[in-house]
Amino acid sequence: MPTGGRSTLTQFLIEERRRHPEATGDLNALITDVSLACKAIARKVAFGALADVLGSARATNVQGEDQKALDVLSNDMFLRASEWGGHTAGMVSEEMELPYRLPVQHPRGKYLLLFDPLDGSSNIDVNVAVGSIFSVLRAPKPGEDPAVQDFLQKGSQQVCAGYAIYGPSTMLVLTIGRGTHAFTLDPMLGEWVLSHPELRIPEKTCEFAINASNSRFWEPAVKRYVDECLAGQPGPRGADFNMRWIASLVAETHRILMRGGVFMYPKDTKDPARAGRLRLLYEASPISMLVEQAGGGASTGRARLLDVQPETLHQRIGFVFGSKSEVERIERYHREAPEEEFDSPLFGRRGLFAAA
Repeated sequence: MPTGGRSTLTQFLIEERRRHPEATGDLNALITDVSLACKAIARKVAFGALADVLGSARATNVQGEDQKALDVLSNDMFLRASEWGGHTAGMVSEEMELPYRLPVQHPRGKYLLLFDPLDGSSNIDVNVAVGSIFSVLRAPKPGEDPAVQDFLQKGSQQVCAGYAIYGPSTMLVLTIGRGTHAFTLDPMLGEWVLSHPELRIPEKTCEFAINASNSRFWEPAVKRYVDECLAGQPGPRGADFNMRWIASLVAETHRILMRGGVFMYPKDTKDPARAGRLRLLYEASPISMLVEQAGGGASTGRARLLDVQPETLHQRIGFVFGSKSEVERIERYHREAPEEEFDSPLFGRRGLFAAA
């Protein structure tokens, strides 16, 4: 066997479908379409400057963020790969203000596809790992063009979630509700090969990821948690912690799935009008499903993220995920936090990292 006895993505999906004799195969076909888009994006990313796709697109997306040329190209690849097969009724993308309406010649299916076509694209020009994130929901009205409200489903209603990471090797990480599994793209065969079945996040960790430049805006519970980690072995945690920050959600997630850790992009006071930074529907929800299926925890910092009822397509939210015991600790700190600022020797008003 050319894959050394390992299952390909196609074989994996067929075997999963056999567990559900009533299944039509539409979900398998949609996942295959998405995986094709990820292959195409991986190829563009791999060529970098040689493909003439680096730099700004001289435009902004609906969130007011600068679009990279590869953001726009990746978005188009997702749309073209997924619009024609009759498996999806509509799509939502980070790069588009409103849901994408399929061309009239294509049949409408029974699923909704939501995606961030190129997460971490600000890292593209410096050759740091980036990726694509996607979520699949059931269409409330199969065969019809969906309304905005049809996409506003809790993360717990997802039928599939995944991401592709474009790094030293290209990988597709996927869950359809029975564990989290990672496939590596074999560049010679052009096939996704199951390389990491049944990923499990370690229950405990000594590694955390957070953007420390925002420390002056953190809530007391977050300040307490980080301060205790940085106190090391002599401190209340009795262990030395390492801090990480890549500024790419896919890369942060992949590290945690592979070796554990906790990621925090919490709600803070930097912009009081926002409940957080990351987008709920096509970033936090699919990552949460993957993490929970791998035995980890995913939270707003106060409650399970998959139970949050979305209100808008591009809603932002605070996000904490990773090793379950650490996520539970952060939730507990929020419950215990006083209203006044936590007295932190590192991040308090007179601390080492205090604002001027």
